[in-house]
Parts: sequence; C-alpha cells; structure tokens
Amino acid sequence: MPNDDSRPFLPVNIALLTVSDSRTRLDDRSGDLLAERIATAGHVLKAREISRDSVEDILAHMHRWIDDPQIDVIITTGGTGVTGRDVTPEAIEKIQDKPIPGFGELFRWISFQSIGTSTIQSRACACVTRGTYVFALPGSTGAVKDGWDQILVHQLDSRFRPCNFVELMPRLLEK
Repeated sequence: MPNDDSRPFLPVNIALLTVSDSRTRLDDRSGDLLAERIATAGHVLKAREISRDSVEDILAHMHRWIDDPQIDVIITTGGTGVTGRDVTPEAIEKIQDKPIPGFGELFRWISFQSIGTSTIQSRACACVTRGTYVFALPGSTGAVKDGWDQILVHQLDSRFRPCNFVELMPRLLEK
C-alpha cells in the first residue's frame, strides 16, 4: 500500500524497552536496530531502557511511560518466547485495555516467510492501554526487522493508506 504524500508526516514519540536478563546497552543489538529504524523513519525516541525478564519490572517501565503524555508508543523487544523467563506478553496482558490481535497474527504470517514453522514459538502481541500503543516484538534482529520493516514503519506513518494507527491516536481515549 502506498503513502499519500499529500498528507503530512506526523512523527510519534516512542519508548523502547529491551527485555532481557543478559543484554546491556553495549550488546543490545535488537534495541540498537530498532532505535536506528525509529530515527530513520523520522520518529522521536523519547526513552530507551532495558528490563529484566520480570513481569513486575516490565510493568514498572510501562506504567511510567503510559502515564507520560510525551510517549505515544511503547515498543518492546524480547521476552515473547515460550520459555519460563519469557513474560512480556503476560505483563502486557495485565495492562491492556484493548488487545490488537491482528498484530501478532500478521507478525507470525510475515515471520513464517523467513523462518517457517519456527514462528509458532513467537508470542508477539500488541494492545492499546490508556491511550498508548504497546507493541511486543521478539528479541532477535530478524524478528525486529520483520516487525518494524513490514508492519510498524507503515502503521506508524500518518501518510500510510488506507489507514494507520497514527490517525486513530486522537480517539484512543474516547468513551
């Protein structure tokens, strides 16, 4: 689908959370990749942190960012697998107002093209909570590329047609 260049580009403010017990800022390749793509797309990286694989730690970051009116979108990388320490979807489930099941479905369909049936191990997910979008991507650089390059770069572009997440932002808190 094409962009409508007659419409203005509206940059969004994004917070980036890497979920990992083993990564630091020095070796956070997936986080680095996302940060670079966010900037290249013209968006603003307002915050970037690393959280341990702990529901409580993940929620602490998310609550702080959701309550910050300067943050429009939270993107996480990591913690979406099926092992005992992978708890990002569980954290998101605790805060979501409205799940966006199509995000995980589309992510796995796209990922299938790259890694085949191994995509079944991904629990990529998304939601809206208190007016903020939250997207959870797996921690591999390949998954970050799939999720950003084929979904988020388009849905976070106000010019993308026929519709995008940005144009809905003013209405996310409607009752």
